[in-house]
Amino acid sequence: MNTGKSYAQYLDQQDELKHFRNEFYVSDETIYFDGNSLGLLSKRAEQAVAELMDSWKRYAIDGWTEGHHPWFYLSEKLGDQLAPLVGARPEEVIVTGSTTTNLHQLVASFYRPNGRKTKILADELNFPSDIYALKSQLKLKGYDSSKHLIQVPSNDGNTLKTSDIIANMTDDVALIVLPGVLYRSGQILDMKTLTKEAHKRNILIGFDLCHSIGSIPHHLSDWDVDFAFWCTYKHLNGGPGSVAGLYVNKRHFGHEPGLAGWFSSAKEKQFDMEHHLTPAADAGAYQIGTPHLLSITPLIGALELFQEAGITRIREKSLRLTNYLMELIEAELSSYGFFIANPREAAMRGAHVFIEHQEAARICKALKAAGVIPDFRTPNGIRLAPVPLYNMFAEVWQTVQILKSIMDKGDYKQFENKRGVIA
Repeated sequence: MNTGKSYAQYLDQQDELKHFRNEFYVSDETIYFDGNSLGLLSKRAEQAVAELMDSWKRYAIDGWTEGHHPWFYLSEKLGDQLAPLVGARPEEVIVTGSTTTNLHQLVASFYRPNGRKTKILADELNFPSDIYALKSQLKLKGYDSSKHLIQVPSNDGNTLKTSDIIANMTDDVALIVLPGVLYRSGQILDMKTLTKEAHKRNILIGFDLCHSIGSIPHHLSDWDVDFAFWCTYKHLNGGPGSVAGLYVNKRHFGHEPGLAGWFSSAKEKQFDMEHHLTPAADAGAYQIGTPHLLSITPLIGALELFQEAGITRIREKSLRLTNYLMELIEAELSSYGFFIANPREAAMRGAHVFIEHQEAARICKALKAAGVIPDFRTPNGIRLAPVPLYNMFAEVWQTVQILKSIMDKGDYKQFENKRGVIA
């Protein structure tokens, strides 16, 4: 392998997405490899917020129906823009809520215990918030989560086997909720196969796409997935606390949502003020409250960049970046105790590299002190996420050199091997 800086610079020269870096506020002082936790601010997202503030100033309450982006229809408009990123029909996607409130909504809507079918199937590697929500929903239905929540075990603590998940699709399972990409190891689950196997057993299935949307292509409608949900502040660069999104397969349209609210209404009926809900005839029915306009607007600008770059090109560059990073780690850092714990195969690897080291917490602190922003995951994991829209191959090369220097000089030893308040 060519480990020289000039090769990294050559790769950057050949990169057809390199001009998108200028669309973002990229610091010259740091290398930002934490875009899988919070994406950087784009200039277009900033401009979109300025335009929203101007519409509030100019139109006041008429902003709901006037201006370039009428607020009353903005969730649906952004859902149309998001649909290609998840491989869905426009009417199957809506921008609303937060990841966890959307999960609560979807489970309240699709978890229908009946007879022996009372259990929910999840996994032991999922993000804790999803498990909290599932346990809560079971409790609300009068079930003991210790008996009615099945969590598929992992053989290595980092990945899941498709065969193990399928083996747990027993005839007492009513609903399955799994991540599209595991947040620690970055493993992509085989959503197509899992959906097919779930439906063979008359089980509804949904996916948490927080770590996959904006980083890999999806085909939810073609796969016949029942529902999905996601945040928009990671790979989609919607900003901290930006409004999330959800998908509902059109074959489930026409039913009232489990958690009904003001914006669950059909648009033309919403202001009739009836005490009987007429739900929207599409994914909009799964909204609850008024859209958070100041937190949804950055997506107007952020999603324009995805439309221009295309998820296929984004994915291709992502694979090149993470493959280059893994090759450099193996070539330069193999003797320092690092272990690459993410899947190597492109079809199973998400958009970040996950390395383990017994001194991971203090190494992350040393990296930050040296100008590289990584992400620590308890107990011994380091996530490095080079983002295709704004990171360069030269930054990958430089990060590995910095990491090597930290280990050679022992710079990490000045830090406590303990996570900060926010890892």
